Amino acid sequence: MRRVGARLLLLWLALAAAAAAEPLTTGVAAIGFTVADADRSADFYSRVLDFERLDEREAWGSAYDRLQGVFGVRMRVVRMRLGDEVIELTEYLTPRGRPVPPDSRSNDHWFQHVAIVVSDLERAYSHLRAHRVKHASSGPQRLPDWNPNAGGIEAFYFKDPDGHVLELIAFPPGKG
Repeated sequence: MRRVGARLLLLWLALAAAAAAEPLTTGVAAIGFTVADADRSADFYSRVLDFERLDEREAWGSAYDRLQGVFGVRMRVVRMRLGDEVIELTEYLTPRGRPVPPDSRSNDHWFQHVAIVVSDLERAYSHLRAHRVKHASSGPQRLPDWNPNAGGIEAFYFKDPDGHVLELIAFPPGKG
């Protein structure tokens, strides 16, 4: 009987060690944006940036009130995909939220952005200009060669209809 107990203890210890060795976090399910109008934003992301609309749903109730930290929440969420990445566009139907401050800058603590990889920055920038996107940076930039890790990378910051900053980024051969 003692052998069985010892074996069970060793098995339990081995399983506990294996569970502890597994990483606690395993990935990013989605990046979320709060938007004023989910249809307008979904149209922008699909038409201008080639995202695919996956699905949409409405959510409400006390569990969402507690999760969101907002009382009386009712929201509409549109999920969109580009490549392997998914974004969620959430429109708060009630209560409505506040817009991104118009004077926001890259060094503000709330600043965040999503980098969208393109194969040809000049062509992508022309496409954005044709759709009259608002610039966040003065224009496309080529990062300097003195930085061996970033030299030659091209990037451009712009804004979606709600003022969220997005980045186009193009990597030269051998980087990215």
